[in-house]
Amino acid sequence: MSDTIRVGIADMNICQSPDKITTIGLGSCIGAVLYDSNTRIAGLVHIMLPDSTKIKNNQNKMKFADSGIEALVSELEKKGINKKTLKAKIAGGAKMFNFSSDKTDLGSIGEKNIIAVKSKLKELGIKVVSEDVGLSYGRTIIFDPDTEELTVIKAGKQKNII
Repeated sequence: MSDTIRVGIADMNICQSPDKITTIGLGSCIGAVLYDSNTRIAGLVHIMLPDSTKIKNNQNKMKFADSGIEALVSELEKKGINKKTLKAKIAGGAKMFNFSSDKTDLGSIGEKNIIAVKSKLKELGIKVVSEDVGLSYGRTIIFDPDTEELTVIKAGKQKNII
């Protein structure tokens, strides 16, 4: 019997087949799944913002693309996984708000999150094998480490498996 491990906003967790892992509420946020095909272990981090260096006195590393992905890789390595065997699937990064005079970064935070996540994964040598990012709708994702399928449930749209 399998369980579905839930990951909250600005949070992360790890699962192993036959369990699955999920997060809801991906608007401008990114759900980054890192997994190892050999061990069938996967981790998921729910990222809210692109860069931890822009925020002072932040205690939550999982909130940011740079520190959240590093923390997840570290936890996966503690499970005996070699970073070189990791693959990634990502979803989210929507433009949820459209401001007529966008003098704030709120309208482009999804795009900045996508760029930051991809940049950090590239820096770590982790290949993004599939993605469902951008546009203007929210997402919920469920990853199955056994099949390596990421189910993307899109608000008001047809679900997609990547």
